[in-house]
Amino acid sequence: MLKKLDILIIRAFAGPFIATFLISLFVLVMQFFWLYIDDLVGKGLDVTTILQFIWYVSLTLVPLALPLALLLSSIMTFGNLGESFELVAIKSAGISLTRFMRPLFMVTLGLSGIAFIFSNNIIPVANLKMSRLKYDIIVTKPAFDIKPGIFYNKIDGFVIKLGSKTQDSLIKDVVIFERNYSLQDNIITAKSGVMRVSADKRFLEFFLQDGWRYTEKGNRGTTNTEYTRLGFKSYKKVMDLSSFKMNKTEDSLFKYDPKMLSVRQIHDAVDSLHAKSKDYGKRSQRELTPYLTFVRYLDSNVVVGKPQQSLKKFDDYLPDSLRTIINDRTASQLNAVKSTIDQLALEYANREDTLKKHWIEWHRKFTLSVACLVLFIIGAPLGSIIRKGGLGMPLIFAIVFFVIFYLLNTFGEKFAKEDVLSPLGGMWLSTMILTPIGVFLTYKALRDSQLFNNEFYYRTFKGIRMRFAQWRQRKQTTA
Repeated sequence: MLKKLDILIIRAFAGPFIATFLISLFVLVMQFFWLYIDDLVGKGLDVTTILQFIWYVSLTLVPLALPLALLLSSIMTFGNLGESFELVAIKSAGISLTRFMRPLFMVTLGLSGIAFIFSNNIIPVANLKMSRLKYDIIVTKPAFDIKPGIFYNKIDGFVIKLGSKTQDSLIKDVVIFERNYSLQDNIITAKSGVMRVSADKRFLEFFLQDGWRYTEKGNRGTTNTEYTRLGFKSYKKVMDLSSFKMNKTEDSLFKYDPKMLSVRQIHDAVDSLHAKSKDYGKRSQRELTPYLTFVRYLDSNVVVGKPQQSLKKFDDYLPDSLRTIINDRTASQLNAVKSTIDQLALEYANREDTLKKHWIEWHRKFTLSVACLVLFIIGAPLGSIIRKGGLGMPLIFAIVFFVIFYLLNTFGEKFAKEDVLSPLGGMWLSTMILTPIGVFLTYKALRDSQLFNNEFYYRTFKGIRMRFAQWRQRKQTTA
């Protein structure tokens, strides 16, 4: 049953948590777009596509924003209570810090469970949709934009050059090259005209005035071609702009990435990969046996341990006319064996790498949830020790510990991918290092430690300086 104290601490925590979570998510989303800004700008994306992409990116970054929000909000909550002496009043009433932390710990435990459910069920779908949409945006051509005085070749089959262009779509000194990748030249020139895009955005229409159309026909391999020049007062040229539209790729092309799988699906994929790995021995024997038929013709009369000089070389049994042929065939078969072994080794290494990536994603489902608890255990006692509210000191400590957490997480994942550590050791590296720090800070907070009290360190170093001065004075007096 919740008591008034529990409601007080939960209310004090809820506001900073929601605010810091939204701010953290916004910063992470902006960081993502900063990395891919070159691939997004100039593609003529509509508002719906942009909002959809932001939504998918936000969903994928929730597991990373949640630990940061818990860390910062817990430091701010306990720091505010310590700065206003509410924490001192609660302790003077005989309520321990662990009892005071209990409601927030239960809230954090619930958020960790939600984070796991989110990572296991929602994040794979969001990753799938985001990867598909990001691919479609990246491969989309830049938005249609023809600038005067520059040859424009983004439209398939054409190169366009405009002498000038006004805001009302009037153009002058138009040159249009038709590219058909042959020796023939097809060119349209005009003194003026109007350029506009059709209402359905599918075609680019040119209404040209006072110009010439040059065409060349004939076989590509001969110079005997027919060259025609046709003058016109008005001429309409239509170009297809379908290549500028963003095509929708099927989601099934991206569903085999481990990031798109839940825990159960990862288990199924791992079992399948293990089963295929066991077949490599049989497959190697099956594919190498045709090249190693000479093993059946080994001399069974050779006695192991018999003096080497009593044995004849293999070449001694061959006629001179056959030695070159047999040596060439032997070298050919050995090259074939080597090529087969290299191919099998490469496939095996790729399969082991895929298996490793699946285990990394399996551990990731749990490590980010446990990180919420670990960073709360760090943030809550840290806030009660520093006793500073607001966004000043708490933000500094939150950034420091989150950067440590992020670096350890990144390095651990990289070590796991490079076989420096196992997926278990690499993905849980940050948890194994930060958990003792959280326990240490909790221990210090329970004993009202002055770990981050400037006055405490000032008094301590002042006493050391005084003792050092007295020691020097006694030394000078003795001398």
